[in-house]
Amino acid sequence: MAKSAKEQRKAKVIEVLNKARAMELMAITQYMNQHYNLDDMDYGDMAAKIKLIAIDEMRHAEMFAERIKEINGEPTVEPAAKSTKGQDVQTIFSFDSKLEDDTIDAYNQFLLVCRENGDSISVKLFETIIDEEQIHFNYFDNVRDHIEKLGETYLAQIAGTSSATGLGTQGFVARQAAGQA
Repeated sequence: MAKSAKEQRKAKVIEVLNKARAMELMAITQYMNQHYNLDDMDYGDMAAKIKLIAIDEMRHAEMFAERIKEINGEPTVEPAAKSTKGQDVQTIFSFDSKLEDDTIDAYNQFLLVCRENGDSISVKLFETIIDEEQIHFNYFDNVRDHIEKLGETYLAQIAGTSSATGLGTQGFVARQAAGQA
């Protein structure tokens, strides 16, 4: 049986939502790997900020999955690409600013697909997430610029800083113990 026009439009929206989710899953693994490496290199402040950005990306991945489920799709669990491991501090921030810039560009295109296919809720979702990705881009690009202009002087100021993010454990077990689950 042929799909109705409405079903075809919905399928196009699910496709771009899943592409975006796959991009978020890749970003999560990329940023967590960088977080661990920066912490090991004793750049705690940078590690903490990338960890928080990874958590933002986890939230984005879940937002996309929830929207996909709302419109009766199946969220992907496969990342868009493998993460790049073993990056040095001079490489991480230019890599990440390009990743975020490419993500913003792709999401703007995905937003247009949603708009063309009559899904204003997914359009709003992309608008919200694009705003947050822009904040990530600005952070990565600013650090990249500082490293390029100030080099070792800038990095020396960050070396030895704490990687604590102040986050308490908010997993299932902790919520059970607090009577919240």
